[in-house]
Amino acid sequence: MKVLPISEQRLDVPSPRHCLQCPVEDWLGFLGHRWNALLLWHLQDGARRHGELAALLPGVSPKVLSERLQGLEARGLLERFLITGFPRGVGYGLTSFGKALVPVLNQLEVWSRHFDHPVA
Repeated sequence: MKVLPISEQRLDVPSPRHCLQCPVEDWLGFLGHRWNALLLWHLQDGARRHGELAALLPGVSPKVLSERLQGLEARGLLERFLITGFPRGVGYGLTSFGKALVPVLNQLEVWSRHFDHPVA
């Protein structure tokens, strides 16, 4: 998936509209949901098993982890696959759409470091 530089894209003009009509609000709300951005971040270097992801996210319950993974899959950001070797299991990896989002998240991390506000 090739993403054009912002200078080559037509951006919306700010206008009165409900937040449900704004794709940016939609994505920010989705990615801001606890664990979603962190899951993408942990998958940027390659696919991982369900158990590996659980170990990387202390405090996430198995139910919530499964729900977040299903949501990311439904949005087309990651793919689920069966591992037929030993031990058998399920793995998750980023799609090309998910990989295209990682630089945006990385840029958000860089931007966030310019502020010394404590994390709430």
